[in-house]
Amino acid sequence: MAAAARFFVRGANSKLSISGVGTGTHSPFAAALLKLSPSSSSGVPTKTQRRHAHFSFQADPAPTQYGPTEKMNMFQSVTSALDNTLASDPTAVIFGEDVAFGGVFRCTVGLRDKYGKDRVFNTPLCEQGIVGFGIGAAVAGATAIAEIQFADYIYPAFDQIVNEAAKYRYRSGNLFDCGSLTIRAPWGCVGHGSLYHSQSPEAFFAHCPGIKVVIPRSPVQAKGLLLACIADQNPCIFFEPKILYRAAVEQVPVEPYTLPLSQAEVLQEGSDVTVVAWGTQIHVMREVADMAQEKLGVSCELIDLQTILPWDVETICKSVVKTGRLLISHEAPITGGFAAEISSSVQEQCFLNLEAPISRVCGYDTPFPHIFEPFYIPDKWKCFDAIKKMINY
Repeated sequence: MAAAARFFVRGANSKLSISGVGTGTHSPFAAALLKLSPSSSSGVPTKTQRRHAHFSFQADPAPTQYGPTEKMNMFQSVTSALDNTLASDPTAVIFGEDVAFGGVFRCTVGLRDKYGKDRVFNTPLCEQGIVGFGIGAAVAGATAIAEIQFADYIYPAFDQIVNEAAKYRYRSGNLFDCGSLTIRAPWGCVGHGSLYHSQSPEAFFAHCPGIKVVIPRSPVQAKGLLLACIADQNPCIFFEPKILYRAAVEQVPVEPYTLPLSQAEVLQEGSDVTVVAWGTQIHVMREVADMAQEKLGVSCELIDLQTILPWDVETICKSVVKTGRLLISHEAPITGGFAAEISSSVQEQCFLNLEAPISRVCGYDTPFPHIFEPFYIPDKWKCFDAIKKMINY
């Protein structure tokens, strides 16, 4: 394993490094201009001070069942999870483009110095090679953690993930598997990433039996779900909402812990509308639920799906039976998005309980835009309008 690692050369910084996040404000009628918040007395805005206004992060209550906690943002919680893994598992290796110095989002910063170049190392700019190497390492007995620098660039590795990693156990009759492979990738809208750095490709992999697809909403979930993916005996894809890397701050347990995969979490009980989302969109829907209660007197039950594949059908259907209405929202384009799968399953199982058509508020069927991003994203106003229509149906 160590010998193989030495063949990898450090990849050049050929992909765009996104630091900070952009901001946009929205109305139902027009998209506002992107703006920068004031900097120092010079009044010159800087990238690190940009904020995104299409959501307001709300931290979960500090966990108490896992012992001491520290204040961490999402990239720090991911770093903590990787640190825990390398410390406890001598077979664990982390690799990808530029991970040796920390990666563009600093999630692996300091790990090479702490654990050595044979366990944390750079790869060439070749996503197919990164995942192919990870499959081989996992089959050989290593705990392989591969990073794709941006989820947008996971497509060159699509064949390796779908035709090799996902099918390895099945085609060998369970004689061999690469279940100790975890693929990490920054995911979703960032405010100024445009068509090559803001995509949400989870639905592509939801069609593929044999892998698990997980998306956290906050630092606590990021660490617990990532460690669960690493421990799981199936290859997992772990999408990390890049806009939350620095925007989301919580008290995160220092020691390793896991959160259950394939289990949705009911974040807010409600009686009138079931609202389902994942990742960054959860924080948009929190605001929508508050608006619906304040302006319409509508009680929303908010559910974080967390695991896209295999997803928690039971929790969603149980909620819809209670509320009679369902709103699903995600940043990915609406056609073929995972909201369609949820909608179909709920319609099949809860048809007689529905009091209004299921509503999807998603991205448009276009490449992700740049200056027109405020038009594109499913912001709180679009989701609030969808709830009004369902209530008035």
